[in-house]
Amino acid sequence: MRAVKFAGAAVAAIIIVIVLLLVIGVPSGFLTATIASRVEQATGYRLSIDGTTKISLWPTLNVTLNDLTLADPKDRSGVTRVTIDTVQADMSLASVWSGHPEISEISVSHPVLYQPLLRERLPNADASPKPLALDMGGATIDRVKITNGEVAFSRARDRVEGRISAINADVVAGRDRKVNIAGTARVGEHPTKFDIKAVAPAPPIERQTVPVDFAVDMPDVLKSQLAGHAELRLSGAVVMINGVNGTLGDGAFNGWASVDTASKPLVKLDLDFQRLAIPLAKSPDGAAGQPWSDAPIDVSGLNYVDAQIRISANEAVIGDARLAPLALDAKLAGGILKAGTANLGAYGGQVSGEVILDATSGAPSFAMHSDLVGVRALPLLQGLAEFDRIDGKLQAKLALRSAGTSQRAMMANMQGTAFVNFQDGAIRGINVAQMIRSLTSGTLTGWQDNRQDNQSSGQEQSTDLSQLSASFRIDKGQAVTTDLNLIGPLVRVTGAGTIALDTKMMGFRVEPKLVMTTEGQGRTSEPVGFGIPVMITGPWSQPKIYPDMAGVLDNPEAAYAKLREMGKGLFGPDGAGLGNILNSFGLGGTVPGGGNAAGNSNPQTQQPGQGQGQNNLLGGQLGEAIGNLIQQGLSSGAGNGTGRSRSLPGSPSTPAPQASPAPPTQDPPQAEQDSQPMNDVMRQLFNR
Repeated sequence: MRAVKFAGAAVAAIIIVIVLLLVIGVPSGFLTATIASRVEQATGYRLSIDGTTKISLWPTLNVTLNDLTLADPKDRSGVTRVTIDTVQADMSLASVWSGHPEISEISVSHPVLYQPLLRERLPNADASPKPLALDMGGATIDRVKITNGEVAFSRARDRVEGRISAINADVVAGRDRKVNIAGTARVGEHPTKFDIKAVAPAPPIERQTVPVDFAVDMPDVLKSQLAGHAELRLSGAVVMINGVNGTLGDGAFNGWASVDTASKPLVKLDLDFQRLAIPLAKSPDGAAGQPWSDAPIDVSGLNYVDAQIRISANEAVIGDARLAPLALDAKLAGGILKAGTANLGAYGGQVSGEVILDATSGAPSFAMHSDLVGVRALPLLQGLAEFDRIDGKLQAKLALRSAGTSQRAMMANMQGTAFVNFQDGAIRGINVAQMIRSLTSGTLTGWQDNRQDNQSSGQEQSTDLSQLSASFRIDKGQAVTTDLNLIGPLVRVTGAGTIALDTKMMGFRVEPKLVMTTEGQGRTSEPVGFGIPVMITGPWSQPKIYPDMAGVLDNPEAAYAKLREMGKGLFGPDGAGLGNILNSFGLGGTVPGGGNAAGNSNPQTQQPGQGQGQNNLLGGQLGEAIGNLIQQGLSSGAGNGTGRSRSLPGSPSTPAPQASPAPPTQDPPQAEQDSQPMNDVMRQLFNR
């Protein structure tokens, strides 16, 4: 409002000077005081003319003024003022002789409005200043052209300055009091185009309603054009904006607003949208692996305006995320912004929480808490964070706080707690079970994204999950969890680790387990452990995944036992499904409990002296054979360039000698000789 008053005062001052010049002529030194006095009486502001004044009579009467300054006499600092490089006015001589000058155009070159910034509202501010009296002495203006104007906001004590620059505008006034204002400007770094149409009431305009139609284009900030209608009314230092209605893109809105300009501006806004779209910048490819930005985050502008804002919407689109309904309340006072929502609908669930941003110090700080219940994770994470790996019902509780002047500093200072729980979904693009099996042959680099490999087949590999949960305690940017738990139909993973938020690094030690039967989990057959803890370390976009060999050295017998045990469930309970596999190789086998794996007897599968109890070779000893084979795979991986620093000991390259027959009173001896056909079967299973 003060900017509007200053602009009006500047126009009135220009008109008064021009009229006096026409009546008196080119002012000399003793007339300057008279002109300044007339301007101050009409506007309340002091005018000084420090440049030259010229009058031209051909082809029209033209008056040119240079180096003008309009200042507030109450402002001893001199911060609040308007400076103008050049003013030119064109009019006809006939209108001048008639006593009612008709000014066809006023051109204002490089006007600059200097406006101070206040951190606090002044208690004794005049809420009802003297109305601006624009006595134009019968003169009319058809057009005002502004070139390269600026509005400069500053506070020297805080070393803060902001600008609205490159203002170019045409103001056209008709005989019916209709005023059209069209032009362009640059708000900060954002180009802006505006078009305003109003009907000016007869003076004085105090407490009179001014209907206004407006359209604003700001491509960098608004996804589409903002257009609407409102009714303005001036009441002292308060601008009341009632009956606001319009459209933002394809979404209609309505509401009201007011701006109190008596001191530090106080903005009140209440808008209800049918559909609110807020675009978010897309991250470039590979941004996940790039470090956080060190570019300074400047929110100091929050110190110089107070606000009470309520925004509601039937549907809100933030980036690519869709939220419905939205009800957001925000209050800004003394540089502290509090924004919260109590019932935000999001993809079948609800979100509630509050964010507090403190901009009063040099390093802004924030604190937040939020609860998410029953939200479908994939579209939410994909829309807000461009993360499309996890789908399922999301439940989360977040309590975070941090401070810093850049993204990196914010992440490095992060503290708080977080709990996340995904249910009944999938990890997309990653087959965890296949990754676990791949660890028997070498170290993995990255998350082994299978999506590109399966584009030709039209299928995308994934890991179904019944639950994925973890709780984190965050201190100085280090998020630590000890209860990572993934449960799926064919895989289970438990573990602990740390995520470094500032460096985007991670270090986890997990215990994967596979369910080797199609019966799934929760049955009598427990999941089979990999036998070796698995390390996941490095950048969180491309970590290295490898077995923790130190775990084998800590307890080798237990590790070997688990490795051998992996084979027990591969063919169903007690190896009952082995017969079909053996038949495919032209072999036969006796399954535990009697019978023939291939449907007929094959005596070649039994060694001399073996009894019925030795058929456990297909159950328990089958596990030993698979365990030995895995050992061989790990050993061979160390020598074939897989990059493993350590490996499990390999099996003997030559078969052990045949054991001597045991006395009849003892249990039948176990076969110790390696079976080449069985090894062939195993290699087919694990090296495919």
